[in-house]
Amino acid sequence: MKFNWKSPEKEMSEKLKKACIDFEYELRPKITKFLLERLDTECCGDLTCFYFDVDLNSGWVGIGSETPQEYIDKIQVDFDNEINGNLNFSALAS
Repeated sequence: MKFNWKSPEKEMSEKLKKACIDFEYELRPKITKFLLERLDTECCGDLTCFYFDVDLNSGWVGIGSETPQEYIDKIQVDFDNEINGNLNFSALAS
C-alpha cells in the first residue's frame, strides 16, 4: 500500500514529515484490517495495488485513483465511515 501526501507546500518541514510518518503508522493497521475484512483473498495479496491520498489540509484520506477500479468499487461505500470517521489527525494539524 502506498500513501500519497497532498500538501500545498512544495517542501514539507521536518516536523510535518515526522507527523506524516507517525500518522502513517496509525493508518496502516486500520486500513489493512479494513481491506482484509472486506476483500478476504480476492485482492492483490500483499496490498501493493492500493493507493491512498492523504490531504494534509483537511486530514481526509481517500482511495487513490491508481487503485484498481474493481477494488475501489468494493470498498468505497464503507471506507469513509470506517477510516475517516475514526482517525486522529491532530498531530498533522499542529
